[in-house]
Amino acid sequence: MRLHIAYKNYSSWSLRPWIAMKVAGIEFEENLLPFAHGDELAKLGARLGVPAKVPMLEVDGRVLWESLAILEYLAERYPERGLWPADAGLRALARCAAAEMHSGFTALRTNCPMNCRASKQMTPSAAVEADLRRLAELWARFEAADKPTGDFLCGAFSNVDAMYAPVMWRVRGYGLAVSPAFARWAEAVYALPAMREWEAAAQAESWTMPEYDAVG
Repeated sequence: MRLHIAYKNYSSWSLRPWIAMKVAGIEFEENLLPFAHGDELAKLGARLGVPAKVPMLEVDGRVLWESLAILEYLAERYPERGLWPADAGLRALARCAAAEMHSGFTALRTNCPMNCRASKQMTPSAAVEADLRRLAELWARFEAADKPTGDFLCGAFSNVDAMYAPVMWRVRGYGLAVSPAFARWAEAVYALPAMREWEAAAQAESWTMPEYDAVG
């Protein structure tokens, strides 16, 4: 199983399946493709006949090129790893939130790109403020849900936490505020050994993307 990703400092979509697989203990080979500093990703996409975007998962002679599809595949292949909660109602809530992250929060994602090396204080726009309020509403819904005890949205870490993991870096890196519930979750995500491994690699990268570094 081979996971193709991009910059650990900047690539939010790469982080999602990577952190899910690490926390779940799923072994994989990692291939990092710095797409703004070379053409390896373009060549890979052309060879595999898929869009030249990350992440991509090669497994059993097939290629998966979309983050949420990768997470669903992993949950089906490794049902014992708890990548979705066991309770049907909680699982449906988690899937709704994951899909909302996948297609929404445009202002937050556009104006606050993931940058693990960022440590700034940003005054959010009205559109970003609206996204932060929506995050607070989602976290309140999970807080009110009947779920197992634990630090994550469904108790134990699951795919919905993986989908929102880059938001932790956005809120942390730009000095944004969401809610006390979100802050507790963010601290738990940041404390994961896998996340600290990701951060160390991001800090060690020499590639820079000035258009991202200039934000804030």
